[in-house]
Amino acid sequence: MIDALTAVASVAALLLAAWCGLATARDQPTKDWHLIGMAVVTALALAQLVVGIVEIAGGHKPTGGTVIFLAYAVGAVLTVPAAGFMSLVERTRWGSAIGAAGGIVLAALELRLVEIWGGGHG
Repeated sequence: MIDALTAVASVAALLLAAWCGLATARDQPTKDWHLIGMAVVTALALAQLVVGIVEIAGGHKPTGGTVIFLAYAVGAVLTVPAAGFMSLVERTRWGSAIGAAGGIVLAALELRLVEIWGGGHG
């Protein structure tokens, strides 16, 4: 895996969470700009999945297991879009809270992906 991509995806997910959290604090629903931010964060998670697949195809194996890694990577890609969909269904401040939760979950999944790949051993 590319450490820089993981770091960028994690920071972007936390920034999205903070941004949506601010909207929640202001009693605002999810706006179009939030959804654009969710799309960017999702693209980063998708890029990480593709890089992981390329690495695995190239012979590099995650120490935690290939199936587990791929399951977490696919879950990471689906987390923010699922939160975005749910935030559109809930057109209150709680929709923004769902977006914030999606960002936090993605950041946690990114940390777990690093551990599964082998970067968390020390």
